[in-house]
Order: sequence, then structure tokens, then C-alpha cells
Amino acid sequence: MTPKEVLALCREKDVKAVDLRFMDFPGLWQHFTIPVSKLDEEVFEEGLGFDGSSIRGWQAINESDMLVMPQPDTALIDPFAELTTLSLICNIQDPITGEDYTRDPRNVARKANNYLKSTGIGDTAFFGPEAEFFIFDDVRFDQKAQEGFYHIDSIEGQWNRGRVEDPNLGYKLRHKEGYFPVPPADQMMDIRNEMMQTMIECGLDVECQHHEVGTAGQAEIDLRFQELVRAADELLMYKYIVKNVARKHNKTVTFMPKPIFGDNGSGMHTHLSIWKEGEPLFAGGGYAGLSDMGLHAIGGILKHAAAILAFTNPTTNSYKRLVPGYEAPVNLAYSQRNRSAACRIPMYSPSPKSKRVEFRCPDPSCNPYLAFSALLMAAIDGIQNKINPGDPLDKDIYDLPPEEEAAVPKTPASLDAALDALQQDHEFLLRGDVFTPDVIDTWIWYKRENEVDALRLRPHPYEFCLYYDI
Repeated sequence: MTPKEVLALCREKDVKAVDLRFMDFPGLWQHFTIPVSKLDEEVFEEGLGFDGSSIRGWQAINESDMLVMPQPDTALIDPFAELTTLSLICNIQDPITGEDYTRDPRNVARKANNYLKSTGIGDTAFFGPEAEFFIFDDVRFDQKAQEGFYHIDSIEGQWNRGRVEDPNLGYKLRHKEGYFPVPPADQMMDIRNEMMQTMIECGLDVECQHHEVGTAGQAEIDLRFQELVRAADELLMYKYIVKNVARKHNKTVTFMPKPIFGDNGSGMHTHLSIWKEGEPLFAGGGYAGLSDMGLHAIGGILKHAAAILAFTNPTTNSYKRLVPGYEAPVNLAYSQRNRSAACRIPMYSPSPKSKRVEFRCPDPSCNPYLAFSALLMAAIDGIQNKINPGDPLDKDIYDLPPEEEAAVPKTPASLDAALDALQQDHEFLLRGDVFTPDVIDTWIWYKRENEVDALRLRPHPYEFCLYYDI
């Protein structure tokens, strides 16, 4: 869609307001809104100003002026605004130099896509994220000097079997038994259907929706794979739709990786393939139907996995999901079909076009522009340097003898450790000026100061259970 076509759409749909959206550094959508009368072709060319110093991880106050540059091909009518509103995703520019802003996550993703093309390896990287989330009825949390707590609730939660509900109908999902039950046990089907239909009406290509393994309303809606930048754009719209449909039903959604103790966390298994001139490059005659390129891509991902996780699993809560011996894939190995390996090669279809690598570690708390870019850069490094991924691990990793299991490399055990890995291993991300040093340095600084240290300094409620009577 061109700027002229966007303006024509505004007239056709009688649009009253235009919402300009962009991604902040950690990974939340930001926005401001202008009357439709203020949108003209010059806005697409010259942008609109805003205060970059008020956005997390961005400009200092003495360098605060920034520009949003609306992208006409992202235009759609917002399905939730009462006033007819057009949504536009924006890139960010420096108003002095006119250059794209290095810390704009969408800019990083665009550069990663361009770098792939410049290498000659391929011209398109496709990403298919499978984001999981929880639909809760109620959430309360606080942290003060003298108290800290959280409380969540769900009509489906196993803990509500004995609650007086006038009447309690008894359909409570047991822990780890939420995968594919039909209603009435699955009490979220209508809400997920509405989420799915809203996505379709917004132009997203939805493949399926279903209840996930966890009790208390865990869900998954899968989108068809798209090229890197569009896949990240769509994931943001996905989150926006899911949260707002839930709110419409007086429910709340979280993409926190591990909101419930003792049950499955929410991951975001991410499928990657590289194509050139319409042909898939990961298909071949090797292990699991992979080409040498596909195997080398896995080699790069496994080699740099600890650093990648600083972007794909970027919260302290992420590492309460990535725990050895549980459902999340902490073993840095690859396999066909085996879901306990970090890299899996799905075997659903013999078609070369379906050949891809699934990286199972990521979770939906990530900034998708940065996460997908880091994953692609690791795969490119593996391909360029022909990194051997080693032998596949097709056994049940959890049943291996202790000495054999200990030899399998593991993911970092904390965000702190992942940031250490990123600090030591990020040269592959700097190629093609995709991730610049200021992006790496700011990411590490921001995460340490605002999340790692902030959590480390506060007493944990469970510490009172363990230590109060010492």
C-alpha cells in the first residue's frame, strides 16, 4: 500500500484518527494518535516528532528529539477503538542526521534481512513463532518495602475445585492436562475463537488455536510463517488482539513465561527457514531431510545459543521456565521429532517447502525484532563458517545415564548468565552493522540495572517460608 492508497482508505472507511505505533527497546508497543486531517503524504516522507528520552533505553534528555516514520504497508483499521482509527507501524529516525535510529528494534530487523541478502546465502528468512499465553480472571501483585506478593486466579484453575461458586460445576483442569480437552473442560474456546477471528479480519494468517498444557487457561494461537520483519510486526498485532479481546470479556492475558508454579510455562517455539529465489534452502538429503546449509545453520544456533537467549529469553522470569528436568528444552542439542532438544526438525510433511529448524527455547516475553534478528545472525554465522552441529540426539534426553546427560550442553540458568554470554559472544551480531555496539551495550546495561539487580535486591516471599524462623 502506498501513502496515496492509505489516504484513500481513510476516506473510504471514514477514519477519524490515526494511531502511530512503534516498539520500545525492551519490547512493548508504544503509540500516539493524530486526527486524520493531520495525515498527508508529507507525514510519510518527513515524519512526526516525539520525545525519545521518555522511551525506555533510548535517548538522553539533551538528545531527545526523534521522528516516527509511518510505514504505509502496515496500515489497518484498529478493531478495538470506538472512534474509527487507522493503525500505522513506524520506523524511527534521527531528525538531525536523517538516519534510521540504531536502537529502533524494527531497524535492527530490517538490517538483519538486508544482511542476509548481502551475503548471497539467500534472499528471504521466514519465521513462524508459536506464542503461548495464559488467560486469567484476576491478577493482583505488589512490591513494597515491607511486603511483596502476587495472586492470580482462573475459573479453570485446579486450585478452585473446592471454591464456592454458586454453583461450582467442577470442570477444573488438572496441572499439565490442559492439552486439547473439549468444552466444557476447555472454558476458553469461545474467547480463543474470537481472538482468532479478529486476527483474520486484521489480515493475519492464522493456522490454528487450542488450549495448551497448563491449567488455568493456557492457550496458543499459531500464525503462518512470514518474512522476518512482517513476522515480528504480526506478533505485536497478535499480542494486541489477544490482550484486548480478553479485556473485552473482563479477563486478562499474560505472556510471562512462568506465571504459575508447578505447571508448564509459556514458550514461543520459533521456526526458521532460509529461501532464495522462491526455493527452500534447508531441504536436502542429510539427517532429517536437511541440507548441509540447514545443518550448518543449526551449528551456528547451538554455538551461539547462550548469547541468543539474552534476546529470545530476556526476563528473569524466563529462567524459571528453562529448568532442567521439566518441560522446557534446556539441552543444546538437535533432533528430529524429539521435543526435549533445543533445535527440532519437524517431520510432519515430506515437502521440501516445509523443511525448517524449530528453536524451542524462546518465550513470548521477547522483543521479536531483536530475537528473530539474533537467531538469523547465528544461523548465518553457522552457514558461513560451516559449523558442524555434532551428532543428533534422538534418545529421550531425560532418560540418559547421568554421565551421558551431563555431557549435553545446557542453556544459561539465569538472565545474568545469558547477559554474560552476550557480553563475551556478540561479534557475529555486529556483522553488517545489524546489531551495533551501542545496542549490545545498552541492552546489557538496561537488563542488569532494571531487572537483574532490581530482583536481586528484594526479598522473595518464599524466603520467608525457608528462613523466617532461623
